[in-house]
Amino acid sequence: MSRLSAAFSNPALVCFITAGDGDTAANLDALVAGGADVIELGMPFTDPMADGPAIQEANLRALGDGITTADIFAHASAFRTRHPDVPLILMGYANPMVRRGPEWFADECAKAGVDGVICVDIPPEEDEALGPALRARGIAPIRLATPTTDAARLPQVLQGSDGFLYYVSVAGITGKQQAAIESIEANVARIKQSTDIPVAVGFGVRTPEQASAIAKVADGVVVGSALVELVGEFGKDAPAKLQELTTALASAVHSAR
Repeated sequence: MSRLSAAFSNPALVCFITAGDGDTAANLDALVAGGADVIELGMPFTDPMADGPAIQEANLRALGDGITTADIFAHASAFRTRHPDVPLILMGYANPMVRRGPEWFADECAKAGVDGVICVDIPPEEDEALGPALRARGIAPIRLATPTTDAARLPQVLQGSDGFLYYVSVAGITGKQQAAIESIEANVARIKQSTDIPVAVGFGVRTPEQASAIAKVADGVVVGSALVELVGEFGKDAPAKLQELTTALASAVHSAR
């Protein structure tokens, strides 16, 4: 059983922070200590089109502090040494992933112990840009589905997707907006009729109450902006705050069923 498969054996809490924003190693360790089942590590980019203000600002802070792709892989490798059983996903945009060639990127992911990759701006129709290189090295290409992913397009989104499907619960950017639970339940049920891979729901999840409601109908819950905001607000003191919120979210998710 892969690390990702094991993580989704029950409803999973997926936690996102941005690499290079604050003390990355301490922040990652705090998420694990709080009970996160899967970690998403954001790769800072100059034009994060899918992200709202909190993650945009985190990208700017990280880039301003000089974060590089090599630094991100160093963080990933060190995380894998400290936490051999916790799945680690890299999430970001195509340019840093393919500019040196997809094989180079996939090789670096494999060497660092990365379990999966979410590339926001490579659509399924352009899978050849990165997907085959990842699959050849046993790294899951994790795709995104949205409320506008209809029955005609869903099979193409699912084809070649692995690890889990990230259901973006609202049409728009990350942040405070959240879909009604009835809409989430209906769309997750529709997607799960077409695939056996886990479906995790994100965008706008901020509280344990929201996380619990989603965990009752989905295989996983993704929390990002609420955690990133803590890093921006508390800086070097963020790890304690991250662990506190993650503990509450994990308890809500893990007890939902």
